[in-house]
Amino acid sequence: MSGRLEGKVALITGSARGQGEAEARRFVAEGAKVAITDLRDVLGEHLAAELGPDAFYQQLDVTREDDWDAAVAATVERFGKLDILVNNAGIGAFGTLEGLDLKTHHEMIDINLHGVYLGMRAAKAALVATGNGAIVNISSIDGIVGVLGMTSYSGSKFAVTGMTRSAAIELGPLGVRVNSIHPGVINSPMVQEAPPEIRARLDRLMDMQPIKRMGEPEEIASLALFLASDEASYITGAQFVIDGGHLAGPWRESFEE
Repeated sequence: MSGRLEGKVALITGSARGQGEAEARRFVAEGAKVAITDLRDVLGEHLAAELGPDAFYQQLDVTREDDWDAAVAATVERFGKLDILVNNAGIGAFGTLEGLDLKTHHEMIDINLHGVYLGMRAAKAALVATGNGAIVNISSIDGIVGVLGMTSYSGSKFAVTGMTRSAAIELGPLGVRVNSIHPGVINSPMVQEAPPEIRARLDRLMDMQPIKRMGEPEEIASLALFLASDEASYITGAQFVIDGGHLAGPWRESFEE
């Protein structure tokens, strides 16, 4: 690797497995020191041990302000500063307005929306102190367009899009960039653990898009790496879609019959 994050310190949420794990691995490979944060303690500790002295694991419930304060403090104590925050943790569930139970709705809002807000709030002072901080918020293509049966999830991800833009305005003059990534269907545990009927629906969607496959977590990690690096020093308040062309427009088959 080329050391694109050499000397940087990053905190990545939801990074014990899946997309967050891919981000943690890529960041360390590119020279960063990484705080792996999650609620899956065994997986997180194992990953930190595998990555060696450039990583450590910190338990973090992204819905708890005290957990956030502790995670940021532990990162600064361990590595001396914090340059990068990746708000990766998130959950998803399908359901109509009356079909999705309120407990699940509130969980999605707490993790996907409040978790991002609390993270930016807790990390702000440390990121500003570096004079060259970066926040990468993981949203979704469902934070750009509405999706049938995803009202709660889509609402939480639209909120991340709006918070990213507003935070970019607030933090830009302080030396901190804020951008969002909007993945399509990614080969992550969230998708792998989906019920069969949901997997079938996702397969149909992928068949209609120009690149007819799921994205891989490592592809999201590559985009997060770029946005976290100094290569993106003039980019803030922007939305980056990585979806195999799903949002490019509907679809070719009717013109090829």
